[in-house]
Amino acid sequence: MKRIFLFLATNIAVLLVMSVVLSLLGVDRFLTGTGLNLPMLLVFSLVVGFTGSIISLLMSKPMAKWSTGAHVIEAPSNSTELWLVDTVRKLADRAGIAMPEVAVYEGEPNAFATGAFKNSALVAVSTGLLQNMTKDEVEAVLGHEIAHVANGDMVTLTLIQGVVNTFVVFLSRVVGYVVDRAISRDNEGPGIGYMVTVMVCQIVFGIAASMIVAWFSRYREFRADAGSAQLLGSPQPMVKALARLGGMEPGHLSQNVATLGINSSRGFMELFSSHPPIEQRIAALRGMH
Repeated sequence: MKRIFLFLATNIAVLLVMSVVLSLLGVDRFLTGTGLNLPMLLVFSLVVGFTGSIISLLMSKPMAKWSTGAHVIEAPSNSTELWLVDTVRKLADRAGIAMPEVAVYEGEPNAFATGAFKNSALVAVSTGLLQNMTKDEVEAVLGHEIAHVANGDMVTLTLIQGVVNTFVVFLSRVVGYVVDRAISRDNEGPGIGYMVTVMVCQIVFGIAASMIVAWFSRYREFRADAGSAQLLGSPQPMVKALARLGGMEPGHLSQNVATLGINSSRGFMELFSSHPPIEQRIAALRGMH
């Protein structure tokens, strides 16, 4: 629950802050005495909608390292790190992407991949994953993360977030204008009805938008599982890895990398979950031909 509300609060906060900043800069000139200038409103919405998601994408690697305390392996210091780097290199070559940075962080079983570009990504695994899984299972998890990178999931997720944010900003102001006109027809500029309605609509529409982004995130997980199976030549290692994860408490990841992890906690608000149930993922893998 806390992770879900943090996600919603962060995304909505970005929209609100960008809206206020652009308004102070005088960019919100879509409100005129004769009505809404829809083309200008669309430009405003695009700027607000995409700015936050693009900034998050560009900062994804340093933020991931900072929030997890991940240690990037510059030169392997033991046999486990050597195997980890060699395995990531092998999988990256098979996937046709440049060698990502490889990192290890302290924590319960989990892993993630992030980065703005597929040829300069970061793949990180937790100490709990390395200690509680066999090498075949860890390799399957690494294949899953490499598939995320090769599929360009980080960029795609950013674009989708930008698009839904744009609709949130655009529609909230259209509704706000309609409500304001209905309440105070004589006002030349926006009244209190407009401001209150926009704030409320951004929160409500933002929650609905988060459900759309979460749905796409769940879809990405099925693709990444299948990608791991293709990279390893069989779905069985990934099936075993997921079955093992299903019996573990998923490690906590900060929100900026949680949607990119291999596993996540399930709650009753599954519409906001970034990952589908492990049982469904295993069933999908077993259905591969």
